[in-house]
Amino acid sequence: MAHKPSIPKGTRDFNPVEASRRNYIFDTIRTVFKEFGYAPIETPAMENLSTLLGKYGEEGDRLLFKILNSGDSFVPLAGQVDPDPANIDSNALSLKICEKGLRYDLTVPFARFVVQHQNELTFPFKRYQIQPVWRADRPQKGRYREFFQCDADVIGSDSLYNEFDMVQLVEAVFNRFDIRVLLKINNRKVLAGIAQVMGYPDRLTDITVAMDKFDKTGLEGVKQELLEKGITPEGLSCLEPLLLFKGITTSKIAFLTRLFEDGASEIGMKGVEEIKWLFSMIECVGVGQSVELDLSLARGLNYYTGAIFEVKALDFSIGSICGGGRYDDLTGIFGLKNMSGVGISFGADRIYDVLLGLDKFPEKVMNAPRIVFFNMGREEAAYALGCMKLLRASGVSCELYPEEVKLKKQFDYAARRGIQKAVIIGKQEMKNNQVTWKNLLTGDQQTVELQDFLNMFGVSA
Repeated sequence: MAHKPSIPKGTRDFNPVEASRRNYIFDTIRTVFKEFGYAPIETPAMENLSTLLGKYGEEGDRLLFKILNSGDSFVPLAGQVDPDPANIDSNALSLKICEKGLRYDLTVPFARFVVQHQNELTFPFKRYQIQPVWRADRPQKGRYREFFQCDADVIGSDSLYNEFDMVQLVEAVFNRFDIRVLLKINNRKVLAGIAQVMGYPDRLTDITVAMDKFDKTGLEGVKQELLEKGITPEGLSCLEPLLLFKGITTSKIAFLTRLFEDGASEIGMKGVEEIKWLFSMIECVGVGQSVELDLSLARGLNYYTGAIFEVKALDFSIGSICGGGRYDDLTGIFGLKNMSGVGISFGADRIYDVLLGLDKFPEKVMNAPRIVFFNMGREEAAYALGCMKLLRASGVSCELYPEEVKLKKQFDYAARRGIQKAVIIGKQEMKNNQVTWKNLLTGDQQTVELQDFLNMFGVSA
């Protein structure tokens, strides 16, 4: 019995309708990126594990898809692996037999790219990248093992104007999609200040990883995780007011200022100043989408050092559909110091779900040709092909039904494909230099001069 075909969990096939809608998303985001002056790059699907490991925190490292070395990689390990699966450290074993991994995101490969090609680039370097990434996560609604990211980054400048560029990118992209969103902003320097006030300046990663789950686990979940990691109840008493604080932006900034003043945290005060500047620019220039200072926003990735961003759809329930932030030390890991950057990543798959759920996909994104020419015979088909050549040269999508069959079958084909117009050219039409065309949406049909038909599409014979 033949094996039933399947694909790995967390991956998907895309039919023509889905692929056309996805291309609409990519093309829209790409257009905005280009309008803001970003240039495209591409990097390989797989990177050396040494490039990826240690950049995403302990949880991120566990979600890396590792690639088995080519050749007989197990031979050097003969006799070294305990036959009892319970005693095997899968991570340690994988590092012995894997030197490469599928990229987890586009930011770390971008940092590697910048270091490797630094002498070819002009700084500040603004790049965008639209490619798939992979995470060995547990598949669930809105969470996939293979998905596309659409990233824009500015590197080689620590100017806060670049942070505002990210805010404007978010506004421009979601305005094009006609999606109402909430842009949440915080600053990792503020979180570093909180860690100082708590008495745990060296535990920022543990604190932010727990805070990153605040929306899912609530306050008690965050406190329980940090207690298990050795944070005292006294330390947590400093964190709790931050997570629960409600109010307008100015109230939140005043709260942070009181928390960090009188030398309690210099880095925390620097974060407050950056937040004040960014929100003053938002107020000065204006942003159409909703923006809020969210003091509980942490974003668990280790490499963020300044402003952090997260975007939620307001009219559709799903996780974050966009996120990013400032990173100062990422290229330093690869040997290039003092190269600060800031970036944003749009989650194309979740944006797809939002557009579909809100019925926001335009009809024009469908990939069906506008016109199908029916096949009425060899001579007629040759005549039709001459017309089609003129139409295609002017950018009009059209096709010839490849077989000479009954008209009903050809009409059925056009209807299933969602084609808008059918053209019938028989011997009489050829003789009179005419075409008969039918609007398949309204049912209207008429016979017109060939040039009049071409004029409908701005085509000259």
